[in-house]
Amino acid sequence: MVNITISGPPGSGTSTLVGKLERHFAWSSLNGGQVFRDEASRRGLDLLAFGRLCRDDLSVDRALDEELQRRISENDGPDIIESRLAGRWAYQIGVDCVRLWLEVSERERALRVVAREGGTIEQRLSDSAMRMAIDHTRFAELYGLQPSDPEPYSDTISADDMSADEVFIETLTILQKRGFGDV
Repeated sequence: MVNITISGPPGSGTSTLVGKLERHFAWSSLNGGQVFRDEASRRGLDLLAFGRLCRDDLSVDRALDEELQRRISENDGPDIIESRLAGRWAYQIGVDCVRLWLEVSERERALRVVAREGGTIEQRLSDSAMRMAIDHTRFAELYGLQPSDPEPYSDTISADDMSADEVFIETLTILQKRGFGDV
């Protein structure tokens, strides 16, 4: 069963953290963002266009979320699930795991994306704002919530001024306190 869900806005470092945890513990993972990207690619759409499709056809999002919920509750499922709503689903289902939210400012996320993928800060901020607006509308319409609502998360890391290694160490400390894994 899942040990930890990792959630945060795009560019917050969730995928990087998942990779570090996988290597450290030899844990398996499911990346909700990758499931989203794979479905967009399967349909021949970029992320912005797929986000619009999800906004306009709520059944697409619901199907992806139902799959995520099913995987979270599986006894032989992945050890780590990364998705903006993974913590919310684990909370609602009643799965006893660490539900981590990575909090990172828009500007810092844009800087990270520029470092990873190139482009300008201004363009990345604009892209992020457009994507977040679409996502906020979708989540509000689908579930009446926003992913950053703190209620379902057992832990939050404010990671603006932290390196990926510092976030990893903080996460290991959280996991150790909860008795998950052999830190």
